[in-house]
Amino acid sequence: MKSISISSNISISYQDEGDKNRPAIVLIMGLGAQMTLWPDKLFYGLVEQGFRVVRFDNRDAGLSTQLEQYGTPNLFKTWVSARLPMRTKAPYTLEEMAEDTLALMKALKIKKAHLVGASMGGMIAQIIAAKQKKKVLSLTSIMSSSSSLKLTQSNLKVFFQLAKIRPNKPNRDAAIRYNIRLNQLIGSPAYPQDEKTLKSQAIDTVERANNPHGFHRQFAAMAASGSRQDLMAKVKAPTLVIHGESDPIIPSLEGMKTAQQIRKSKLKIVPGMGHNIPPELAPKMIKWITKHVRKSELKRAKKQAQKKQKAHWGSAPF
Repeated sequence: MKSISISSNISISYQDEGDKNRPAIVLIMGLGAQMTLWPDKLFYGLVEQGFRVVRFDNRDAGLSTQLEQYGTPNLFKTWVSARLPMRTKAPYTLEEMAEDTLALMKALKIKKAHLVGASMGGMIAQIIAAKQKKKVLSLTSIMSSSSSLKLTQSNLKVFFQLAKIRPNKPNRDAAIRYNIRLNQLIGSPAYPQDEKTLKSQAIDTVERANNPHGFHRQFAAMAASGSRQDLMAKVKAPTLVIHGESDPIIPSLEGMKTAQQIRKSKLKIVPGMGHNIPPELAPKMIKWITKHVRKSELKRAKKQAQKKQKAHWGSAPF
């Protein structure tokens, strides 16, 4: 894993694998999550399919720049403010996080990419696909939404349970316990992980980086950014929407809405999948994403061939 400066005050930690001359897939992770939450089976599986694959820590996550100068927004006040006409100013927005992704692509000399975003990462990918069409070859939105933040019976229950144990200070043991409980609450019921596995993953995550304040700032960015539903009609890239039928954080209905809003998009509702990507689902995810990306590449190749043919006949002397 490496780090690269994308602006005067932001450095991004990333991993870039595969043939640099092959189509690039950029994986964008969700709220408070490190790039390592993309299962290795999925990441390296896509590399083995012949793609250049990039995963990275968003600002305020993992080993990327932590913007501590912005303080720690109160989660409850942030949520309430998002529902009022006069909103509390967020440290930054999802649009700025989208600019981070584009800046990383530029730094890595990736002119165009297939974007795959999970949860908040899906929201960031949606923004890029709508506003920077020429940079996006295809879009895959996983367990995400085009709507503004919403309280549901299921996610409210999860938030209350997590609030009781959320550590306010970067204490290692408390952070590990929190990470274990988080994954138990949002995980996929059809693919449960035992506590030993969850503890091992939690230790790896916390020892790599532990900054609970970054979560607050990213949450504020989500709340401040509002709905993207009007943007979805502007998405022209081939789109695949994947959503867990048992998602307790973002209901599967949100994935269905997103797919309806993007013209000609494909939708996969996955039985037994929650708000995570269990390693057991990695082979299916690889298959779905690979098929989607290759179909997009084929479509692009046909368009390029047609343009060349038109240019040839247009210049032919008669």
